[in-house]
Amino acid sequence: MKDQVETEERREDTKPDRGEQKDAQPKEPKAEKTRGYFREHPRAKWYILVGLLIAAVAGFLVWRHYSVRESTDDAQIDGYIYPVSPRVGGHVVAVTVDDNQYVEAGTVLVQIDPRDYQVALSRAQADLADAEASAKAAQVRIPISSTTTQSQLSTAQAGTEEANAGVTVAEKQVAVARARLNAAQARVSEANANYTKATQDLERYRQLVAKDEIPRQQYDTAVAAAAASRAAVDSAKAAEAEAEQGIAVAQSQVTQAQSRVAQATSNVQSAQTGPQQVAISRAQLGSAEAAVQLQQAVVEQARLNLEYTTIKAAVSGVVGKRNVQIGQNVQPGQALMALVPLNNLWVTANFKETQLKKMHPGQKVEVSVDALGGRKLNAHVDSLGGATGATFSLLPPENATGNYVKVVQRLPVKIVFEPGQDTRHELRPGMSVDATVFIQ
Repeated sequence: MKDQVETEERREDTKPDRGEQKDAQPKEPKAEKTRGYFREHPRAKWYILVGLLIAAVAGFLVWRHYSVRESTDDAQIDGYIYPVSPRVGGHVVAVTVDDNQYVEAGTVLVQIDPRDYQVALSRAQADLADAEASAKAAQVRIPISSTTTQSQLSTAQAGTEEANAGVTVAEKQVAVARARLNAAQARVSEANANYTKATQDLERYRQLVAKDEIPRQQYDTAVAAAAASRAAVDSAKAAEAEAEQGIAVAQSQVTQAQSRVAQATSNVQSAQTGPQQVAISRAQLGSAEAAVQLQQAVVEQARLNLEYTTIKAAVSGVVGKRNVQIGQNVQPGQALMALVPLNNLWVTANFKETQLKKMHPGQKVEVSVDALGGRKLNAHVDSLGGATGATFSLLPPENATGNYVKVVQRLPVKIVFEPGQDTRHELRPGMSVDATVFIQ
């Protein structure tokens, strides 16, 4: 009985519980299950193969799509903005445009009061006329001066020759006067000799007449001869004095002739300065012509200043930032408004430096404009920027400070629209766009 109970207890101990019985059942392999599934659904494996093939093709196409494209949304429309500022100061009398108005090139934008500049132009023109008259007078003086100096030189040379001839004549007259003096002196000597002889004869005749040895008539004849000799001496001495006076007169004439020669020589020397005087006249003409050119420049500047009072649009575009009003006093260089031309716009796209490996000018670009509802425009790469955007920033990075962290930089790329797409009234500088460059 006891043995039977122990045997039953051992049987109970060796019985597994239900969980253990469940686990203890042999498991069916997964491969068998898969094969069983495919036996039950024979077309499933073809569906799976087709799906895998489609996924592979789609993945290849996606990879192919993005491998030949580089895209960025860090891009915007760019264009030139022309500031409008006056070149002369003055009082604004008219403003003909308003903000956001489209104007053609040459349209009058602002009118400055031109009256002050009209007065300045009139004054400059009057000064120019005066300078031109002075130049004409200086030009006329040149031939007059040349002719006058030539005539003066000829006259002075002729006067010199005449004065030299006068000196020669005067010297000859002196010689003649000296000859006359010599003759007069000889006649004086002769008269003195005759007078001495007559005096001696008279003395002998006086003694003889006193003794009545000769007739009285002969004595009277001797007295008369003595008186005549005396008169002849006086006459000869007078002739000698006259000859001496003639010499003095002739010598004074020589002196006068020599002074005329000196004066004529001085006149010749003065006349010989004629070329210098002509050169002075030509220099005065050059100075007058330079003054004319200066006044012409002043007139031209005054005319330009008058034209500058009318401020016109340099290019066609849209008016923006207008801050000028009628009655305002403006100064040269003061910003009045800005013109934004819409016919010369492009895209500036900031691509990462890792996207630039295969990018070069001329590649096709597709630009999607946000403001146009994603409308796509055709363009091409024009050029790559000379430096990254960070380099041109106000505070460029300093990578040598010791706390360097490598950051992928962006380089601006200029993208130009293809011609034939009239979007000048739709695109504006600053609009956001998406740019996709086809790098192959």
